Amino acid sequence: MIGKWMGLAAGLVLVGNGAFAADLEERMAPPEATIDLAAHSPWQIRVRGLGIITNDSGAVNGIAGSDLSYSDTVIPELDISYFFTDNIAAELILGTTYAHVDAAGSIAGLGRVGKAWLLPPTLTLQYHFTDFGAFKPYVGAGVNYTFFYNQSGSGDFSKLDIENKVGAALQVGFDYMLDDHWGMNFDVKKIFLEPKWKVDLNGTPLTGKVKLNPWLVGAGVTYRF
Repeated sequence: MIGKWMGLAAGLVLVGNGAFAADLEERMAPPEATIDLAAHSPWQIRVRGLGIITNDSGAVNGIAGSDLSYSDTVIPELDISYFFTDNIAAELILGTTYAHVDAAGSIAGLGRVGKAWLLPPTLTLQYHFTDFGAFKPYVGAGVNYTFFYNQSGSGDFSKLDIENKVGAALQVGFDYMLDDHWGMNFDVKKIFLEPKWKVDLNGTPLTGKVKLNPWLVGAGVTYRF
């Protein structure tokens, strides 16, 4: 009987030692591999239809009550984003448009001043919220540099020249991802843009400020590589 009890005790010791060894091995094992973010491409592109809504304001120096107005346009636009982390990204938007410049206020009778094409590349640094599943809102702020080209006067106006200008940009928007790669996007930007300008009216030089300050309202398709 004593031998049986000793055999049973030895068996329990062996089982306990085996369980302890297994537990120790589990504790000493390297942690399970986490998701490798580097395996996911940091690049993303969007193609949008973009509405450019300008602020109808401006002035001709020395003429009281003078004002300016500008045409609004809809254009295609491409943006390229790079994600430094899941939350932080930089976005560059590319597109070009034109604006008719019209005399307004006390000089409204002078009619159309001219037309200028704009290339306004805008770079923003964004924060993306990642706690809402497929719905991925973001906010951003950055800088815009607008090039004016192919400028021309109209009627009695000639030598229209709107200076290239740096401006600040604010942004809010969201992506709604349909799968790992494709999604829909809605985006709104405010550009603070007030360049100086000059033009000749029947040979008389005029100068002033063009207060464009446009809203850029876009909707389109997102693709994450």
